[in-house]
Amino acid sequence: MKTDTRLPVALRGYDRAQVDALLERVTATLRYGRWGLTADDVRRTRFDIVLRGYEQHAVDELLQEAIRELQSAAPIGERPGRPRVHPGWLISWIQNARFSGAGVRAGYDVRDVDAFLDRVIAGLRGVAPRLSARDVRDSAFRTVRLGPGYDETEVDRFLVQLADALEQR
Repeated sequence: MKTDTRLPVALRGYDRAQVDALLERVTATLRYGRWGLTADDVRRTRFDIVLRGYEQHAVDELLQEAIRELQSAAPIGERPGRPRVHPGWLISWIQNARFSGAGVRAGYDVRDVDAFLDRVIAGLRGVAPRLSARDVRDSAFRTVRLGPGYDETEVDRFLVQLADALEQR
């Protein structure tokens, strides 16, 4: 979405302050990855009609572009029309996940994370109870300061994506 777009002003149009505020939120969501705004939020937004406001058609076109970009940038589980995730692909994706070491910072215990992911894979293969997206979101791992530990941010980000993928099953 073009962030420097100048919208035309009409005699009667959308309230400029309201439109500008929404566009700032869309830009922050797309640029900085803050997921406080979804495509549905943009669709539900209504603006007051005022004198000397933005031309309605131009704003509507810009918001349609914003909706498309928000949908494509959203986590997998929130994207429209996404096919169900095949268990074989999901197993391969989990097995190929690699996390950076925590270094001198505290990190998640490697054994805990690996054991949890093995449980997820076993459930997908049907040899153990299947874990739900909620189980993944509620998972917790011991933190280690010295010794093998995974970068917590990377693991957390992966688990969010994994939970979204499990919801698509």
